Amino acid sequence: MTIYADSSFFVSVYIPDQHSAEAIRRMSTRPRIWFTPFHKLEFAHAVARGVFYRLISAATADAVQKDLERDCRAGLWELADFPFAAFETGVVLARRHVATLGTRTLDSLHVACALELKADRFWTFDDRQAKLAKAAGLKAT
Repeated sequence: MTIYADSSFFVSVYIPDQHSAEAIRRMSTRPRIWFTPFHKLEFAHAVARGVFYRLISAATADAVQKDLERDCRAGLWELADFPFAAFETGVVLARRHVATLGTRTLDSLHVACALELKADRFWTFDDRQAKLAKAAGLKAT
């Protein structure tokens, strides 16, 4: 089984927050989770914003980035190229669902990536994103 998780899931794995316990619980099953350059970019932004808002120190941010890089090298995450067809799939999702669900562009792009990578499941802690994933035919939790 392959899983596509949105970037906030990865953040919850590496930086303690209200979703960390659940993220760690899900990781205990040793799932195969896709990790793309899109995740890497959003992860870097989320960590840097944590420093900006003084939620974490710069030293913690550096350590978290190194932990992620180590785990990528070790094969914890299923590394994949960004599926460029996700842009067109995202357009289709926007036209079909955003008017009723109110999801953002990046939400549509994550769901589109999951579809293009043929993920079996979609993991997110964002209710609207989960609704979009379900509307697109994914098993979302």
